[in-house]
Amino acid sequence: MAKRSKVQTEQTINQILDEALRQLLTIGYEAMSYTTLSDATGISRTGISHHFPKKIDFLVRLDAKIGRLFVNALDFSSIETLERTWMAALKEPHYRAVLRLFFSLCGQGDGNITLFRAVGMAKEAASVELGSAGERAVNHLLGRSAMTLITTVEQPLAPASRAA
Repeated sequence: MAKRSKVQTEQTINQILDEALRQLLTIGYEAMSYTTLSDATGISRTGISHHFPKKIDFLVRLDAKIGRLFVNALDFSSIETLERTWMAALKEPHYRAVLRLFFSLCGQGDGNITLFRAVGMAKEAASVELGSAGERAVNHLLGRSAMTLITTVEQPLAPASRAA
């Protein structure tokens, strides 16, 4: 068997990460598995686990990308605009998935929350643009988001399907 080039290996890793991100934002972290990733990418579970031995490794690699995705949905020009764009983002399934992941990691209490920067990035941007009032607004919005997520009844997420 011929050895794979660095370019081929990087392409495989990127294919896995692209699918992992898609699944994190559609079916969620808990439902994502080596099997769902394998089914969607055509890469064996063993091949995936070679590059990502632990499930948390996906979050480590995608952390900054998820954070940028979330922060880019927000407008920090004023407190009111931040609140409006945050609540609008909360209506979108993939942004809800980001916040669910944040709260899920908070609940684990094993230090994994330090890996997840989306909310920290939002707080930092709010603080830079709006000062301490911006940071307080993000804290308030986190509370509103938690209550919204708790009280919102959603349809179960569909399992990831392999692209034809």
